[in-house]
Amino acid sequence: MLPCFYEILVLILEKEMIKFGTSGWRGIMGEEFTFQNVRIVVQAIANYLKRKFSDNRLTVIINYDTRFLSERFALEAAKILSHNRIHVLFSDRDAPSQAEAFQIINHQAQGGINFTASFNPPEYNGLKYNTHEGAPALPEETAEIEKEVASLVQGYSFCPYYPDEGYIKKIDLRRDYLNYIQKKIDFDLLRSSGIKIAVDLLYGTSREYLDEILEENNILVEEIHGYIDPYFGGITPSCVDENLNELKALVRQGGFDLGMATDADGDRFGIVDEKGHFVEQNLILALILDYLVERKKWHGGVARSVATTHLLDRIARRYDLPLYKTPVGFKYIADLFLKKKIIFGGEESACLTIKDHLPEKDGILAGLLVAEIVASAKKPLSELIENLHQKYGRRVFKQESRPISLEVEKKLTELIASPPGELAGRKVENVVKLDGIKLDFSGDDWVLLRLSGTEPLIRCYAEAEEEAEVDKLMKAAWEKIG
Repeated sequence: MLPCFYEILVLILEKEMIKFGTSGWRGIMGEEFTFQNVRIVVQAIANYLKRKFSDNRLTVIINYDTRFLSERFALEAAKILSHNRIHVLFSDRDAPSQAEAFQIINHQAQGGINFTASFNPPEYNGLKYNTHEGAPALPEETAEIEKEVASLVQGYSFCPYYPDEGYIKKIDLRRDYLNYIQKKIDFDLLRSSGIKIAVDLLYGTSREYLDEILEENNILVEEIHGYIDPYFGGITPSCVDENLNELKALVRQGGFDLGMATDADGDRFGIVDEKGHFVEQNLILALILDYLVERKKWHGGVARSVATTHLLDRIARRYDLPLYKTPVGFKYIADLFLKKKIIFGGEESACLTIKDHLPEKDGILAGLLVAEIVASAKKPLSELIENLHQKYGRRVFKQESRPISLEVEKKLTELIASPPGELAGRKVENVVKLDGIKLDFSGDDWVLLRLSGTEPLIRCYAEAEEEAEVDKLMKAAWEKIG
């Protein structure tokens, strides 16, 4: 029991670190993200579930990504739940977050626990909790779990060495998800078009998912980084431009029509056009939405976070679609999805879902939708993006991050309390305080300052027609809190 007692002492000093942010609880392994902290959070979830559901038979799906110790953390969680007489359906290998969400719904489980830090650097790990509906938990639910954590933190010392095997069963998340996705994409169209696709799996959970479904449908595909490397090749496992240099080179050299990537847990996407140029995620979101409403004639609500392009607003206005604006965090979009208010939901951080799919972001679906759009249009992606600019106007989007400090956080709080009437010589048309502070200007231009929900950073976002205007707005925003 001594190791447990020692870890409890550490936790007492660091207990404020166990907080659920934008997408679950994340921390640096060996510091705040320790085995004992994981035990406490899982026990807190067990207590919450037993209180919430009167049914004697509780079931939880447990999943994990390809990071250091993710499977070990998952096994520790299974031990805790099994000794709470909660049935565990344990993924037989690392799997994308959306595959777990599908199985929660498929098995009518009471929840899901996924060990992943998504696109965070390799030294991080994390725990995401999904509800019985398959969706990321909303703040009111994670607040209940945090209360349970607070009640356990100074007295919890349960460290089971063996699981109760009668409560644990391994399951395959992969095949059911691939069968489900098969119905969402026109693979006959992709095959007949002769499209060639390059895939960068970024050492993550989408290997033998994204590449496999293309191969099974006889689509010409070549993949890279389709193996486990907990260091992620020396980069963060995020589908941003600077991380996809090898994919861009492969597309150019191999004459591919499209390049697509997914992040560590497979729920975010990155797209490269036929010239080997990275396509900004906001443009991909707009391209997909335009395709769904123009070509497929879908009609319904559109959801975006406050940090996402106003191109979606322009599409919604053109087609008279209701527009919903949310704080950053896909859980808010998932909530609108479950309420059947939207046909499309997206965030600038490469998050997407569509109607009749899942209440969880899906990077595999997003990439395949882009392939379908290219095949349907019989035009290269670069031309489709140019057509999008001509139809809705050219937009430039930028994001910057800086380390947070108490002084900067104080100034941000003051700015939120007393927003300026103008910034960078422009009149503020509207102030949005859903998440940090966002200043809207004429012409769909805007700037946003907010605290990151996953890292100790403050983020600034801006969008305008010209890059010079974006830089001007961001400079003025940083000066307000600098």
